[in-house]
Amino acid sequence: MTHKIPGGGRELDVETLARVEGEGAMRVVVEAGRVADVQLRIYEPPRFFEAMLRGRAHTEPPDITSRICGICPVAYEMSSCLAIEDACGVTVPEEVRLLRRLLYCGEWIESHALHVYLLHLPDFLGYPGAVEMSADHRDEVERGLALKKAGNALMSLVGGRAVHPVNVRVGGFYRLPTRAEMAAVRPQLARALDDAVATVVLTAGLDFADFEQDYEYVALRSDHDEYPLESGAFVTSSGAGFPARDFGDWVTEQHVAHSNALHARLRDVGPYVVGPLARYTLNHDRLPPVARRAADEAGLGPTCRNPFRSIVVRAVELVVACEEALRIIDGWQDGGAPSVPVPPRAATGHGATEAPRGVLYHRYSLAGDGTILDAEIVPPTSQNQASIELDLRAYVQDRLELDDEELTRQCEQAIRNYDPCISCATHFLDLEVERR
Repeated sequence: MTHKIPGGGRELDVETLARVEGEGAMRVVVEAGRVADVQLRIYEPPRFFEAMLRGRAHTEPPDITSRICGICPVAYEMSSCLAIEDACGVTVPEEVRLLRRLLYCGEWIESHALHVYLLHLPDFLGYPGAVEMSADHRDEVERGLALKKAGNALMSLVGGRAVHPVNVRVGGFYRLPTRAEMAAVRPQLARALDDAVATVVLTAGLDFADFEQDYEYVALRSDHDEYPLESGAFVTSSGAGFPARDFGDWVTEQHVAHSNALHARLRDVGPYVVGPLARYTLNHDRLPPVARRAADEAGLGPTCRNPFRSIVVRAVELVVACEEALRIIDGWQDGGAPSVPVPPRAATGHGATEAPRGVLYHRYSLAGDGTILDAEIVPPTSQNQASIELDLRAYVQDRLELDDEELTRQCEQAIRNYDPCISCATHFLDLEVERR
């Protein structure tokens, strides 16, 4: 809706931003032809999961935190397991680590497929949503749904069900899938790999805004010479590196009046970006063969700093997840132990993994009997929030000549570049442009 305001300015209100997870608003103030202020207002009520964890047993965080998000529950389970195991001085065996990685592949596949085909692609093809797009692009929508189905099948196999998996526990899993069960899903994942490669080709041919930002990127880098998923240490594009236990020394969070999500800042730098662009740029040399070839043929190069091309990077990560899943399945052997004991001790532990939207950090302080004394969870969207605002400030400034409707559409697309998960961040988008 467009409203006339005194002085000849304009105020643009969009009550709900479609095709993002959660609820929020944005306000842009333009004075004398300049963007004076941008606020990404995350008004969804805080959910207090960290407070809920206090007083609970050290074995409970995987089941509790997975309920924070229905799209990326595995990320919460894995980060919480790593943090509790770190506090208790436990390292899981290799077969457990690989199975965690396989489960994470399932989450990446279903989440990236959902974003690319149903949430973001309509922006590029000029449709208000996936339903309208399906009338003219049935094959593409069906491909996206097939990819999501493959991811869900992998989540069900390893996690026990596709949403909020129930097979995960501190120290490993309640049950390991058999080699025969792994083999049964392999054909579906082989088809998914072909579909993922086709997704890279599709997204690489889209039209992208000429827009780059000199971001500070932050991502994990694996100790296993692999593209980061289930573990790793932090690295930054300016050359810094630190383990998960030092996250609080490098990253500070602050309240802002207009948002129920905290703003994160990197020490000596300021706002930063996590997610596919950061992972890809900081781990291009770790891409597996098929994904590397797909990225090269898409013309991505070793770095990507255009947020609108994040849809291509997500497609490449679809290839990564499918390729890694097949590798793990092909090497799987029966006979391993599903978990290791995690006896409690008085300590603080830290864990970080790569959720589809970026790094997810957990910290837990335990009493000697395993009771959780304190918890901290830092999700990707809250880390990206300040950079999203900087994106919008620069993006809107160069497009002030657009009418309200088109400016709104392009702002929404710019926000969807980050695939924000607003409910996670509150523990979009209502757009209001005020022109003075």
